[in-house]
Amino acid sequence: MELECYPMTPQPPDLVPGRVSRDWMDAFASRHPYRCLPLNMANTTGWEILCPLTFTAEWNGGPSQTDIVITPERPTPHLHHFVTSHFSRGVLTLHPQYLFRTPPGWGMLAGGAPNHVKDGIQPLTGLIETDWLPFPFTMNWIFTRPGKVKFERGEPFCFITPFEHRKVETLEPVIRTLDSNPNMKGQYDAWLKARSEFNHALAAGDPEAVKEQWQRFYFKGEIPQNLGTAPASHTNKRRLKSPRVGL
Repeated sequence: MELECYPMTPQPPDLVPGRVSRDWMDAFASRHPYRCLPLNMANTTGWEILCPLTFTAEWNGGPSQTDIVITPERPTPHLHHFVTSHFSRGVLTLHPQYLFRTPPGWGMLAGGAPNHVKDGIQPLTGLIETDWLPFPFTMNWIFTRPGKVKFERGEPFCFITPFEHRKVETLEPVIRTLDSNPNMKGQYDAWLKARSEFNHALAAGDPEAVKEQWQRFYFKGEIPQNLGTAPASHTNKRRLKSPRVGL
């Protein structure tokens, strides 16, 4: 399948596969957050659209478009083609500058890069029917309080993930007791026992536990006590393709 990306300008922002690294994750001792597979997978399940320039946006708390002042790091012709105060009330609008087309039945989630934290401003998320829509969407951020924020050149300002939006409607949530699924309960109990024993050993300074540092059941796709393994579809690293030039 193809995700068709049609640039709306001669020099659109860079579009790259999602990157796993985050500054706040790097700052932890031994980079502990990278041991969390769900974080890593979320960070890389989609494509980042990167800021082509550095700019600051400052909101004074007012309701008008003019209450947000946008200042580029250096003079930038046609700045409003990329970033504006379009919706007012503290909403900052950025233009990805692509028209996307997904296969039939597929839409696109567009929002902020997962786990990419910015103080004072929050990305808004939209689901777009890109399998038919003949015009581009905008990426919007809302200030959480009056103040100034900075977007750096090369920083992701939009994150896109194709989404088979009709299939989700076929799922029906069903609440069941764990006892109703003996196999799953046995696997859970084995994991809980192994985790408790490991944490106690780690707290007591057991040399083997200290050397191991953390359990890797999820990364490896394993279940304790040989009670099962993850399916062949289990992955601990996302490998998305970079854009290529089509005909």
